Amino acid sequence: MSRATKKIFRFITLAFLVLAGLVGYWAYINLYKPNVNLEGKNYKYIYIKTNSSYEDVLSELYGENVIENHKTFEWMAQKMDLDKNIHPGRFRISDGMNNRQIIIMLKANKQEKVKLTLNSQIHNTEELIEYLDNKLELDADAIEDHLKDDVVLEKEYGLDPDNVFALFLPTTYEVSWAVSSDELFTKFKEYFDSVWNKQRIEKAKKIGYTIPQVMTIASIVQSESGISSEQEKIAGVYINRLKKDMPLQADPTLKFANKNFEVQRVTNADKEIDSPYNTYRYKGLPPGPICLVYTQAINAVLNYDKHNYIFFCAKPDFSGFSDFTASYDQHLRCATAYQKALDKKGIHR
Repeated sequence: MSRATKKIFRFITLAFLVLAGLVGYWAYINLYKPNVNLEGKNYKYIYIKTNSSYEDVLSELYGENVIENHKTFEWMAQKMDLDKNIHPGRFRISDGMNNRQIIIMLKANKQEKVKLTLNSQIHNTEELIEYLDNKLELDADAIEDHLKDDVVLEKEYGLDPDNVFALFLPTTYEVSWAVSSDELFTKFKEYFDSVWNKQRIEKAKKIGYTIPQVMTIASIVQSESGISSEQEKIAGVYINRLKKDMPLQADPTLKFANKNFEVQRVTNADKEIDSPYNTYRYKGLPPGPICLVYTQAINAVLNYDKHNYIFFCAKPDFSGFSDFTASYDQHLRCATAYQKALDKKGIHR
């Protein structure tokens, strides 16, 4: 090989290497170089709303200051047809992600579900609506409309606006941030149906109560005690009262009616409220559950103790257990002892 030929070969090789380096650098900048700015955080969420356009997605990314180099991101997004694959939801942008990783995540709808944890901290439908409104794209009005739709509630769930609280059983539900109202309530109904299986439905029929009625009794029982053995006994008391057409006189219903959920002691003033949930004033069951009901309390009602007690009162030792009696005189003695114990501890509300 002549010297001139060698020079040409070296030049071509060098040019090729330079070109390869430039292509590699270009590929690194556009494809593989991290292109997020999370200001020291490990991750950040972006929320893509229902019916968002490609421009809306860019606005969300840029508005949250997630993307550092807008030009390289948009170039890659166009090449990968992101504009034809927009999905609503909540997406996690992690530190170190590059353009390609972000676009693949958005296109493939690899969103991070929202966990809805329903528990005893939610006391009524108003608090439930507020909780869901804060966690999801759905607004409070849409959720409230669903809860007030008599036709849908009866057809889909066998419930009505007064007892619809029975539908929401305590557990953790995973849903899309952009879940629709119908999809959300389907999720609630699926878990409801898993709890209210054939065996429990048959037990409810056997004891003579509908599912909403069992749920309402269970909510009162659960509010009285969290001890399983006590719950079955307490359920027996309330069912005895219902059979005798006696008012339930359940203190937890007064807390619910007055929205005094944290008080430890109800007063005579609490009993004055004119509410269908005031079981001192009105006989029978209140319109619906007074709390989110756990399966344990449902089972306690379905398997309630059959006894002749019609009164019970918390023991003055604050053990969580109760004294059960069949006569008012006996109950009065127990109640007096408990009231004195409360006074001694300085518990007045």
